[in-house]
Amino acid sequence: MPLPKMPTKPAALLSPKDYPKAEKGKPAKTIKSATPEKIKAIDVAPAPQRKKVATVPAVVSRPVAEKTTPAVIAKALPVVVASKAKTHDSRVKSGTSRAADKSGTTKLFVLDTNVLMHDPSSLFRFEEHDVYLPMITLEELDDHKKGMSEVARNARQVSRSLDALVGDIDHHDIEKGILLSKLGNKDAKGHLYFQTKLQSADLPVGLPKGKADNQILGVVRALETEMPGRPVVLVSKDINMRIKARAMGLPAEDYFNDHVLEDSDLLYSGIVQLPDDFWNKHGKGIETWQENRNGLSTTFYRITGPVIPSLLVNQFVYLEPKNGEASFYGQVRQINGKTAVLQTLRDYGHVKHSVWGITSRNREQNFALNLLMDPECDFVTLLGQAGTGKTLLALAAGLAQVLETKTYNEIIVTRVTVPVGEDIGFLPGTEEEKMSPWMGAFDDNLEVLNKSDNDAGDWGRAATQDLIRSKIKIKSLNFMRGRTFVNKFLIIDEAQNLTPKQVKTLVTRAGPGTKIICLGNIAQIDTPYLTEGSSGLTYVVDRFKGWAHSGHVTLARGERSRLADHASEIL
Repeated sequence: MPLPKMPTKPAALLSPKDYPKAEKGKPAKTIKSATPEKIKAIDVAPAPQRKKVATVPAVVSRPVAEKTTPAVIAKALPVVVASKAKTHDSRVKSGTSRAADKSGTTKLFVLDTNVLMHDPSSLFRFEEHDVYLPMITLEELDDHKKGMSEVARNARQVSRSLDALVGDIDHHDIEKGILLSKLGNKDAKGHLYFQTKLQSADLPVGLPKGKADNQILGVVRALETEMPGRPVVLVSKDINMRIKARAMGLPAEDYFNDHVLEDSDLLYSGIVQLPDDFWNKHGKGIETWQENRNGLSTTFYRITGPVIPSLLVNQFVYLEPKNGEASFYGQVRQINGKTAVLQTLRDYGHVKHSVWGITSRNREQNFALNLLMDPECDFVTLLGQAGTGKTLLALAAGLAQVLETKTYNEIIVTRVTVPVGEDIGFLPGTEEEKMSPWMGAFDDNLEVLNKSDNDAGDWGRAATQDLIRSKIKIKSLNFMRGRTFVNKFLIIDEAQNLTPKQVKTLVTRAGPGTKIICLGNIAQIDTPYLTEGSSGLTYVVDRFKGWAHSGHVTLARGERSRLADHASEIL
């Protein structure tokens, strides 16, 4: 029997008469559309009654043989509409942490090894609270410190920080706790405690005591027994570890101090739609003039009004009136209080302004090409789902500025090879040949960009391809440390798989005259322990917004094909 449509209002339940009824031997008819009479029949439960709605465990425990009647469905249907007003703490913090925050009690955080290896500075990120390290955590750090991977480097950095903290501390003073602010981290006002004695705790039957995760869970339970009035919270990046802890009744949390944003929906998009009455409220005292920049005549507007303080430098604004008036597309160039200077954009959707034969197909692509072709913009980030044209636009802009305008010497392409930081292999072959399996996306886009005049013949097309290939270098991230790129067009693909530390390493390679473009989709993260909120791509988008020499655009509409667009909607 098909389920009815979900309610359109929060905490709204359909009345039993709105559910389809099945006669004997006949399937039930689905509700095709909601008529006004049916909408009026929706019964919105008052606030005191919402807590009585059956939760998911009640549905699971129901016998399978019981008939699924509309009344049963109505009782078992949970309220799935989550309120956006919920705070971040209520989603990620345990009940013990929330209670401690309300009472002002300092907490004792027991750190899992993966937290330290994910963020080496996590020891100093817990403000006034104390940090506890089980002995098995130090053992796992020792096991992971060998090698040249990012995890090994982080483990060694944590070991050096711990050595500096305990270097001049007497054995008896270690049990009293070590000030975390000892090394100059003024924000860390708590103490660091080590496991100095064997702590035994009864674990549930079936959990092997020799496993490191179970030993840490035993330490957390023992600490709760030793300090009954102290909030003890386990912090781990391992989801299964947190699930086991909660199943045992132990408070556990994710390490979210490295999250740039609480919700990825709040990420800066680089685009804002102006209100319909924008010109009525901002048209008084408007100034306009024209300047010749980069060989093009550009129009500027100096506008004053209440919307201006909410804008950022290099943010794109647009106004598309529905009354038939002309649309306006601009870019914020200067902001001074309630006064801003807006610059009109070049229309790259016109064939006359095509970039290496590529024209923009939608509004966001036109914004992106304006950033990519702007020599004053040194750092560009493009976000978008598969098929939105990120790679194609970046390559077309790079070829146009390397081969036509000679703004840059060559294009350097790099991307993350998951697992990040591992060797690319010792088999014969150059660096580019070893990176070629990960560069299939660029090869596909180069085939589109290599289209030339048919009159040139096979020799002409081959010469063009060789010329393009000679100007594109494929590099591995493993060998980026210590390098300096001068007058290069650097494209970093799949940047969502980079950590903030790795992004910093790459962006700081830029020398004079170099432009860096970061491409990615934060919905497709393959690196362990990275989320949409803690990705390096999210990090740079948030930190670079508003800088006069950087820009960001979120591409929303797919332009790959009608098949790909339809598949992304229905699958």
